[in-house]
Amino acid sequence: MGEMQSIATWWMWLGFGLFVLAMLAIDMFLLGRHGAQKVGAREALSWSLVWFFLAILFGGALWGWLDHTAGRAIADTKAMEYFTGYLLEKTLAIDNIFVFVMLFSYFAVPIEYQKRVLVYGVLGAIVLRALMILLGAWLIAEFHWVLYVFGAFLLITGIKMFVFADHEPDLTQNPLLRWLRAHVRITETYHGDKFWIVKNGVRWFTPMFLVLVLVEFSDVIFAMDSIPAIFAITSDPFIVFTSNIFAILGLRALYFLLADMADRFHLLKYGLAVVLMFVGTKMLIVEWFKIPVAVSLGVVISILGISILLSLKASRKKATLGGS
Repeated sequence: MGEMQSIATWWMWLGFGLFVLAMLAIDMFLLGRHGAQKVGAREALSWSLVWFFLAILFGGALWGWLDHTAGRAIADTKAMEYFTGYLLEKTLAIDNIFVFVMLFSYFAVPIEYQKRVLVYGVLGAIVLRALMILLGAWLIAEFHWVLYVFGAFLLITGIKMFVFADHEPDLTQNPLLRWLRAHVRITETYHGDKFWIVKNGVRWFTPMFLVLVLVEFSDVIFAMDSIPAIFAITSDPFIVFTSNIFAILGLRALYFLLADMADRFHLLKYGLAVVLMFVGTKMLIVEWFKIPVAVSLGVVISILGISILLSLKASRKKATLGGS
């Protein structure tokens, strides 16, 4: 597992890079064309479906290309790795959304200004993950034991997430936020969706800037979870990168789709925690027992499906009791 072999050629990397840039430009132009106003649920759903189908299409195209050039066995394996990785990363991206919802409600960010912060959040996530994937791939190739460090990290993260799933983080105690408030001039109110203004020749930062810094900081934290998790599925940098990027590209549309429903999926956090524990364990036992990728995919789908169903059942029960 130590060797870092990739199925990708240089033109596949280049082609995918150009595709990502084109899709980002389209996303920003279409989702951003209304300027500062709310993205509706129907538009968010349409875009979420577009991103989902593009990800599926890419997986199909990858399978077709490998089937033609490398044979059916490799095509099946790599496509399965890609789809498992995509599902895993999409799942972890939902946790990103929960944090965005918390940050936006804490800072009372008007819904029409949220879009701009999310653009930078997605761009930051893409750049960070690209860098961390390169670093992770190099580390695993050079030091095989790093896999066990990743595994232990994910297992501990999963346990912590499970124990503190219902615990609301207290942002007033956030060290980064406290430092910023002590060292940076911050305005009392929002000034449109601007990050700073100049008043009497002095630059003042707006609360939007604080939100942006915390969103980018949360991107770093989530990249630290998601990159080790994907390396548990595959060590091919191309599969790692493409599944990750497809999961992030739809993050902004998914946010507007799920933001109002975050409470309805309150048990999903427990599901995410169990997924991280499973992936961490899979990495720790790889030397003695290798869990097939198809089994991993089945386990992740089952855990998520059960936690979503239980969430919906619990919120329906709550609504019935509240209504009676």
